[in-house]
Amino acid sequence: MATARKSSTSKGGGVRFPDDDDSVLTSESSEETQKEKIITAIPESDGAYLVKAGFLRSQHKYEIVFTLPQVPSLGKDVCLSPALRTTPKPRLRATRITPRPEGGVKVVCEYMAQQEGVVQEDLSLVNRTRRDGSVKVRVQARVMDRHHGTPMLLDGVRCIGAEKELAPKNNDRKQN
Repeated sequence: MATARKSSTSKGGGVRFPDDDDSVLTSESSEETQKEKIITAIPESDGAYLVKAGFLRSQHKYEIVFTLPQVPSLGKDVCLSPALRTTPKPRLRATRITPRPEGGVKVVCEYMAQQEGVVQEDLSLVNRTRRDGSVKVRVQARVMDRHHGTPMLLDGVRCIGAEKELAPKNNDRKQN
């Protein structure tokens, strides 16, 4: 038994490929968005700032980049609190703090996700010359088990590696 085959004729549709001018505009706008992949800190009622880093994976190290708006008590000479610099092996540490031309500061920090669940770590930023001006920044993330898939990272967050096993297990020991 032969089946009749209907031909598809679409009169209104079609595929449109962008012109050369359109592709230039698209690449320029994507370059601009690539430059600004930064999380913006949200001011809280107690004067602190909240940075939401999204979903992270346990036993992985992340770079989190965020911006703080202009804070009058900090000024432009901002650094990490001296108390936090002396803490041995902090899970969250600022690696770079740079002033932005439009005001405020850009903070690059590293976070080692170890504990599962909703976690929150604090950073204190102070003015280098005036120790009375400080701001607390809370970085909040949802850390999932490392066996439950790979999270989709927010703009401003990137994985920079997995934690290595501290003590390798040796199952090849001979029993005497």
